[in-house]
Amino acid sequence: MNNSLKEKMEFTASRTEDILKAYFSSSEPERIGYKKIVDAQLYSLLAGGKRVRPFLVTEFARLFAKEGAEDCSAEASLPLAAAIEMIHTFSLIHDDLPCMDNDVLRRGKNTCHVEFDEATALLAGDALSIAAFEIIADSELSLPQIKRAVKVLSSAAGWKGMIAGQILDLKGETTRLSYEELHDLHLLKTGKLIECACALGCIAANVEENDQRYKDALSYASGIGLAFQITDDILDRTGSTKELGKTIGKDENSNKTTFLTYRTLEEARSDAKEITRSAVTAVNKYSGAEDLVEFAYYLTERKN
Repeated sequence: MNNSLKEKMEFTASRTEDILKAYFSSSEPERIGYKKIVDAQLYSLLAGGKRVRPFLVTEFARLFAKEGAEDCSAEASLPLAAAIEMIHTFSLIHDDLPCMDNDVLRRGKNTCHVEFDEATALLAGDALSIAAFEIIADSELSLPQIKRAVKVLSSAAGWKGMIAGQILDLKGETTRLSYEELHDLHLLKTGKLIECACALGCIAANVEENDQRYKDALSYASGIGLAFQITDDILDRTGSTKELGKTIGKDENSNKTTFLTYRTLEEARSDAKEITRSAVTAVNKYSGAEDLVEFAYYLTERKN
């Protein structure tokens, strides 16, 4: 990863976290008596991570902004970046719960239900899933943009998107999924939020759904989302708990269906690279897309 991309990712992560902290600082949790739920939300929100989705929001806003308004559109997109990070964090909290994956480590720290308790973690995830839309509603985007953003995010996170993927994921813990089901699982559970991030960036730049730029953004997102998940499955087999910050080998030990159920390690690595190469063709024709191209390759070459 070049320094320019690294600095841009770190800047986006920092600005996104500023918005998340500001949102919670406006409340008086100790006086009212709900400090614990605020602490649980912030514990998971600020636990680190690559901030993949916020970066995609701001980068597509910057890429497709009208000439002379690049910085303005990227800045205006930050509430959308914060909102999708709230949704992503809610999904991680719930994914780790005993009734789901029952994981005890996330990003090298105790999972939310271990650090607090199961009921608090459940409510923290619920609260974040709702707060995301308040962040969007309070943004300085136009009302049509806010309406589009709410529709896109709610669809991606709901029963037609991420939650549908989680249902398939649970099925895969007790039944061997077909390759087609596995493909659908990851397009829904991981891919839909990544598509949503790219779409939100387009919305911040006032790019309409019938615009070729919007379609290219979704093509790019679909590819990198699938490659991202294949890489996750590879790392679950080859990585370490120290590097990844989560329990390693759990999927394989529980006979859960993954891409490595059907592909060897080398085949999976080759698949991820080929899917990524195809994905970047959707955006590398645009001036200024160099960081998005490198970012796509970084996702498949990462060690955590």
